[in-house]
Amino acid sequence: MRVLHDTGLARAAEFMRLSARLIDRHRFAMHFRGGPAAPVLAALRAYENPDGGYGHALEPDLRGEGSQPVPAQHALEILHEAGADDDPAVTRTGDYLASITTADGGVPFVLPTVRDTPHGPWWQTPDDPPGGINPTGTLAGMLHRAGSDHPWLGPATDFCWRHLEGEAAEPGPYDALSILTFLDHVPDRDRAEAAFARVRDALAAPVALDPHAGGDGHSPLDFAPTPHGHGRRLFTGDVIDAHLDALIDAQDDDGGWDIGFPSWTPITRPEWRGVITVERLRTLRAYGRLKP
Repeated sequence: MRVLHDTGLARAAEFMRLSARLIDRHRFAMHFRGGPAAPVLAALRAYENPDGGYGHALEPDLRGEGSQPVPAQHALEILHEAGADDDPAVTRTGDYLASITTADGGVPFVLPTVRDTPHGPWWQTPDDPPGGINPTGTLAGMLHRAGSDHPWLGPATDFCWRHLEGEAAEPGPYDALSILTFLDHVPDRDRAEAAFARVRDALAAPVALDPHAGGDGHSPLDFAPTPHGHGRRLFTGDVIDAHLDALIDAQDDDGGWDIGFPSWTPITRPEWRGVITVERLRTLRAYGRLKP
């Protein structure tokens, strides 16, 4: 079994110092250098808006100041990493989501206000966007994980169940990731298991099983970043091991990991590389591929 040795982690640390955003440098220090959570939370506050949502390029491909739904899921993930599921920001996020939710309980993928801000060209929406399983499933799953009892969560959970138990179209990769987060954390475990059994083949369909496929496809490790959760159950151990080996090989000479999707303006690639490098290292550690 291949592992990333101390020298690889040291190279990643230098990459983070040279190239990553402040919030991701603090995340790296917290996860891999025993650093405190407080600087991570302090850095996150700079991205929060008065409405309880997040903007200011917390999602690097949304460069505008105003709040959008997907940055809220980044914020909830960072709060969880920092052991801050009880932070008042979680409730404020729920308040923001309630303010943008459609009548059926879902949250749109992106709001029309994106048009007035710098953004990646794939962030498009109609004038009256519908709620979507992406990002509603991820947001609901994360709030369930946080132990939230926010009033937004009940209707949003019902929205996700209707999507899963109806005649929904085959999920794309981001829909599948959102469904997996929801199923991992929704409290009704029997219902989650039944839903997973129905849709597991469709969830795995968007994944590229060849560890050397390249391009902007999704690998099994995107769906199973840890050995726990429903995503790991989509793939055999041999497939996961092959992708972990390939992940170690993919560390660049500068110590970071690169992105496999387009960069539409010069700043987004280095910002995403800092995010991705922390995530790749967390995955290697979760699977025992970082040398202790």
